[in-house]
Amino acid sequence: MTSSTEPYSRSSTEIRIAAAGWLFCAIFFFYAFILRVAPAVMVDDLMREFSVGAAILGNLSAVYLYIYAGLQIPVGLFIDRHGLKNLIAFACAVTGIGAVVFAHAETVSMAYLGRFLIGAGAAFSFVGALNMAARWFPSRFAVLGGWAQMLGSAGGFAGQAPLGLAIATFGWRSTNIGLGIAGLILAVLLFFTVRDPARHGTEERREPAPLWHGLKIVAANKQTWFASVAAGGLTGTLLAFGGLWGVPFLMNARELTKPEAAGLVSVCFIGWAIAAPLLGWVSDRIGKRRPIVILGTGIATAGTAALILWPTMPEPVLIAVLVAQGGFSASMILCFAVAKESNAPELSGASLGLINTFAVGGGAVLQPLVGLILDARWDGAILEGARVYGVDDYRLGLAVLPVCCAVSMLSAILMREPKRQ
Repeated sequence: MTSSTEPYSRSSTEIRIAAAGWLFCAIFFFYAFILRVAPAVMVDDLMREFSVGAAILGNLSAVYLYIYAGLQIPVGLFIDRHGLKNLIAFACAVTGIGAVVFAHAETVSMAYLGRFLIGAGAAFSFVGALNMAARWFPSRFAVLGGWAQMLGSAGGFAGQAPLGLAIATFGWRSTNIGLGIAGLILAVLLFFTVRDPARHGTEERREPAPLWHGLKIVAANKQTWFASVAAGGLTGTLLAFGGLWGVPFLMNARELTKPEAAGLVSVCFIGWAIAAPLLGWVSDRIGKRRPIVILGTGIATAGTAALILWPTMPEPVLIAVLVAQGGFSASMILCFAVAKESNAPELSGASLGLINTFAVGGGAVLQPLVGLILDARWDGAILEGARVYGVDDYRLGLAVLPVCCAVSMLSAILMREPKRQ
């Protein structure tokens, strides 16, 4: 960490390059989010290709989330100690290589390796964009962080209908090879633009505060846990439904093609992209976090339950429910503020690392859990090499999602409104 009392030395050329570096980091997050939700439009293809059921497929999708969530705290510490230069480019290259490995997988084990590499590299994407903003443009940190989150949501949209159309046209292997090549090209752009600000010669470099000591203090604060559970339930539900099981569920329940179902599910991410910066602005405007999180978790619970109980609702109503479910799930953004503001300022890294682990980890748990329930209900039916599940099977499997949202709402109710720092 650099001293806050000594300004960085920056020329206009360096600032322009840094702005490009931040943009490419944000695009990296967009790219990472496409890969995060990509399995949702490959469910039948992967089941058929590897002769696996829903439980194994859920784990295959969630491997990304396992490694992504597990690396959030170590990644932050590593960036603090070693800087951004070359690191983000290397991570993006690993992501692209992972996509290529996944595309060429002939066994489930090789597919797991590909998803592992994708998740490991993608773990640097969002924190890379945030750190570029913090180091080069601290006065615009909130705005740039919001734009990065919006680009991630746009990646969630692109990973649904557009990616589904590409897979229907070129096949899942060729499409993933294309994604891998795109990642390698982006890695080159990151290599030439991402760098750390130059320090004055008199400026001392500090060692970061002991991480595990900070985590111990943060973990002892029950407000951190209320915020983490609230965020984890909302994000996990969105990742389980929008990132994997929503597409095959709507294909089954509404007799839709994969691109049609993916197009509907993708509006969840449109709602998220619109609402994330808007809810943050409203929260800052009224000076409150907790009421918005309670409202968001309540509407997300009702919306998720409605999707499961009434999937054949008229399409305009379905679209409205999907937008509301995704949009109000974005209230999880305010849980990060609650966690940060409920702990000492010098522990912000530990508190944000812990809550981000829960936010992504929610999807890592729920995606395979839904798959396990589907497999338990499977009656042996197979169509063109892929297991077939009925609408009632999906309803039972997905029933855990509104329950998780309800737990998030309870956690939000138990939270205290933090003192603004």
